[in-house]
Amino acid sequence: MGAGPCNVHPRVIQAMSASLLGHMDPDFVQVLDDVSSMLRLVFKTENAVTWPISGTGTAGMEAALVNVLEPGDTIVIGHNGYFAGRLSEIASRTGANVVHAPHEPGDAVDPDRIRAELQRHAKVKAVAVVHAETSTGVLTPIPALAEAAHEAGALLIVDAVTSLGGVELRVDDWGIDVCYSGTQKCLACPPGLSPITFSERAVSVLESRAAPVQSFYLDMTQLRSYFAMRAYHHTAPITMIYGLREGLRILLEEGVEQRWARHSRSARALWAGVEAIGLDMFAPEERRLPSLAAVRIPGGVDAGAVRKRLLDEHGIEISSGLANLADSIWRVGLMGYNATLANVFRFLSALEDALLAQGFELPAGASLAAAQKSLRHAD
Repeated sequence: MGAGPCNVHPRVIQAMSASLLGHMDPDFVQVLDDVSSMLRLVFKTENAVTWPISGTGTAGMEAALVNVLEPGDTIVIGHNGYFAGRLSEIASRTGANVVHAPHEPGDAVDPDRIRAELQRHAKVKAVAVVHAETSTGVLTPIPALAEAAHEAGALLIVDAVTSLGGVELRVDDWGIDVCYSGTQKCLACPPGLSPITFSERAVSVLESRAAPVQSFYLDMTQLRSYFAMRAYHHTAPITMIYGLREGLRILLEEGVEQRWARHSRSARALWAGVEAIGLDMFAPEERRLPSLAAVRIPGGVDAGAVRKRLLDEHGIEISSGLANLADSIWRVGLMGYNATLANVFRFLSALEDALLAQGFELPAGASLAAAQKSLRHAD
């Protein structure tokens, strides 16, 4: 129950044990077509350019940026966490002019701040934000950001690594131009693929580039030759794509909206339980990310010892914070196969035990009672 990867559905593991096909085999081409079709349903898009890139979520991030940006272009980045910082670093390596719209950790990206930077800088090529900031457990609303970007003639790039498949995300309705994710979070597959989708507007920008894309491996014009025209580009990770196909089948059997609701219900139970024993959440409730909870570490508690007891005594892994939040928060994942009430109750019980072992005073059993109460109110 860390920040990812999450546990994988047994059906996904079984699918990955199937015999290998060649990456140019007509039968494998059909597998790729199946995956692309299902990804469109999950992204809520009709974009033709919707594929799984060979690589983790960072590959998707890099693909989004290196295909859109050329040296001298300007990009505005809503900076509210660790992964927004990674967006900035990769964008700077393209030779682009990177404009930061700084926010406090725990804040969602403010459309007014983005709009102010767009007005301050001429000819902005793109705006980039993290929908679900994994470092802080913050969810940023997207539609107003898309409106601000498009008013300025800019594309909107969205990192959905920790939201796709677990949190409401509507690429077409919200006006997202480039969106990427990772398979190891709410899609509940092993790490190794990064689903990505480009709008027609983004494809037009790609086709009008003056300079070649800086990366051969992540060049969407090259990848389009492989995915759409079956021309050799690289050897696809066959078994990973088998696994993603099965993971998407499982998701669609449940229903996309139903999957979102399951993550939300589990998260609200966890939040209620954590707060009932005197702990604080890092993000305000209206901006909390359902798929990952950031919990403030209480004073006087050995954070590492709590994590160790959870793992050694209860078989539960949670994550520490990143960078300057390393000693301030725990990050608890509720993603995909792990986003169940059974896991919430198991975690809360184990957390009480780990805190009591540290001498932290709490009303024993209160977390479970509060979680159950939250469910009754939700129903």
